[in-house]
Amino acid sequence: MYNDIVDLKNFYDSNLGHIARRLIRRKIRAIWPNINGMSLMGLGYTVPYLRPFLGEAERVFSVMPAQQGATPWPDDYSNLTILSDDAELPLQDSSIDRILMVHSVECSEQLRAMLHESWRVLKGNGRLLVIVPNRRGLWSRVERTPFGHGQPYSVSQLSRVLRNNMFIAGHVNRALFVPPYRWRVILRSGYSLEDLGARWLNHLGGVLVIEAIKQIYAPSRFKPSISRERRQVLNTVTRVSTFQKSDIIE
Repeated sequence: MYNDIVDLKNFYDSNLGHIARRLIRRKIRAIWPNINGMSLMGLGYTVPYLRPFLGEAERVFSVMPAQQGATPWPDDYSNLTILSDDAELPLQDSSIDRILMVHSVECSEQLRAMLHESWRVLKGNGRLLVIVPNRRGLWSRVERTPFGHGQPYSVSQLSRVLRNNMFIAGHVNRALFVPPYRWRVILRSGYSLEDLGARWLNHLGGVLVIEAIKQIYAPSRFKPSISRERRQVLNTVTRVSTFQKSDIIE
């Protein structure tokens, strides 16, 4: 079951949420150092992690699952969020270069269909970046954060899920080695604690960060298609998610 949009927003507005956002952003940027000219879609609740790409990618937008709810984003110019069923994405085949999934895989009640849809809309050389709670980490055990809800994964479990849905998992990364508590020492020393944890307690990171590539072949039983209803909103999606770099308000 998805986290409620209000709870997600409240968490990322908190001091602990700010720490989590910065540490995970750093890991995302290390994996995707440059997506200039590409199209980037976030699926789940990804808006805390998309803003650094606004001045770089040709197109950036967030798809928020209907079961979660949606909120306008960003606040300072035209809305770039879409409310959609996570198994019925209103996008054309092979139209997206990069997909970022956060608060999505561990929460979806139709995971297989969602991953099939992601496979359909990714280009042949597209990349999928999945961030999920680590089963061995402390964050998956604390329910006061969004990472303490849904299904946590081990590396082997997540790799198997991706492989069974036509993706090839790449190198495994981890983030959130800081404890999920609002203690002042943690909030002040987040980066130092993160670096120490990554060096000495690598398997205990709070989240797994795995990039996967799209297989160029698919089982014959899976035939990607797009319904008439989804085609009717394609032009709207394009207008919402396309912007000029000069429109960005720093």
